[in-house]
Amino acid sequence: MENAAEEEAVGEGFDGARAAVLVAGLRRGFASGRTRSYDWRAAQLKGIVRMIDDKEAEIMAALHDDLAKPHMESYLHEISLAKAACTFALKEMKRWMKPEKVPTSITTFPSSAEIVSEPLGVVLVISAWNYPFLLSIDPVIGAIAAGNAVALKPSEVAPATSSLFATILPKYTDNSCVKVVEGSIPETTALLEQKWDKIFYTGNGKVGRIVMTAAAKHLTPVALELGGKCPVLVDSNVNVKVATKRIAVGKWGCNNGQACVAPDYILTTKSFAPTLVDAMKKTLEKFYGKDPLESPDLSRIVNAKHFRHLTSLLDDEKVSGTIVYGGQQDEKHLKIAPTLLLDVPHDSLIMKEEIFGPLLPIITFNEVEDCLDFINSKAKPLAAYLFTKDKRLEERFVKTVSAGGMLINDTALHLANPHLPFGGVGESGIGAYHGKFSFDSFSHKKAVLSRGFGGEAPARYPPYTPQKQKILRGLINGSIMALLLAILGWPRD
Repeated sequence: MENAAEEEAVGEGFDGARAAVLVAGLRRGFASGRTRSYDWRAAQLKGIVRMIDDKEAEIMAALHDDLAKPHMESYLHEISLAKAACTFALKEMKRWMKPEKVPTSITTFPSSAEIVSEPLGVVLVISAWNYPFLLSIDPVIGAIAAGNAVALKPSEVAPATSSLFATILPKYTDNSCVKVVEGSIPETTALLEQKWDKIFYTGNGKVGRIVMTAAAKHLTPVALELGGKCPVLVDSNVNVKVATKRIAVGKWGCNNGQACVAPDYILTTKSFAPTLVDAMKKTLEKFYGKDPLESPDLSRIVNAKHFRHLTSLLDDEKVSGTIVYGGQQDEKHLKIAPTLLLDVPHDSLIMKEEIFGPLLPIITFNEVEDCLDFINSKAKPLAAYLFTKDKRLEERFVKTVSAGGMLINDTALHLANPHLPFGGVGESGIGAYHGKFSFDSFSHKKAVLSRGFGGEAPARYPPYTPQKQKILRGLINGSIMALLLAILGWPRD
């Protein structure tokens, strides 16, 4: 009967009461202890690998239904990265799980010390629509690798992928400890009312604040993978042909700009801007043809609401006259062509919020240093990009620009390295994941100090005398003589 109640909880009519039933079921699964074992964790991850292999065609179809995402892009940016995250965790998980031996201090001699990674418990993953497969399964992989029970709430804005998860994930994982909840705001609200041991949210800052407020009621820790306006600073000494290809594939080749790490705007010098714009135009025409609205290699805008928002940015009277390339629109098919805008006003709406679409403003300054100042005057972005051959500029960029991540002479690729943390800073997010950072995100680092019954130091016990105080001060200050006296049991009680 308990299982039946839990199955009902993830179906229609999901409310606070049914959310509580679901969490209770997950807590029973976690309390049983089975999620803590290496064998259980490995079995779930192997199941996810099989799911990806078995259902690759269905995953691609769902991504195409939700975003008209090109199959090559679906494979490169979602399916292959998800599978790589699984196989990397399987390869490294035993090492991650082992207690980490750490040094002890003279004040605890003799003793041993270690850091034990233990699962947080029952965690909630709330995913985003722009990479609806990868951004759902990647945190789940980390949660499972760390030994947690997990509930996944995919984004309702990508309904085909959400439905696919609800159908296939329970068939490849332990359904008593891994759950999928479909729905929109009411279902998410019901989930957020529950007490979780961690909430992992990917999305925008507005909803991130709602998640953080809900978590605060239970003192629940959060990871918030948000976004921001990711700048690209282009120096005049670059290989412009290579630079524009890498910028273009990071912008329009990443879900047509609907990616949290996509370049949001370019900064360059006034003298170099004509060369850069001309090269960008040639690159875009080579990539997407003379009529990019007909290109099969561009995703569509996710829905009519977001389409209208993007077109309103172009229709802004401060901006409409700055378009130097593109701007074509097809509302019926939710397509907007790659669009370059030169020197939009700094106070225009397009420069105040994350664009999340195929529009790319190019802002010019007299000097490169002015570009750095402009970046640092804005909120800290999720990613910052620099194209240059100048090592001193690269060093200055790395030292002075604060961002979640940084890439020199390319865009977006840093998130594919499992040895690097992926996450934001400031308004672009809290916490990081990928590789071991995912494991750590869903683990508690428990300090364990172990001592035997020897090595008694009477000086630590009352009544305190001047002699004892001298011994204790010596121990704290690292005195070998004080240590020897303490080991010998001096002063005698």
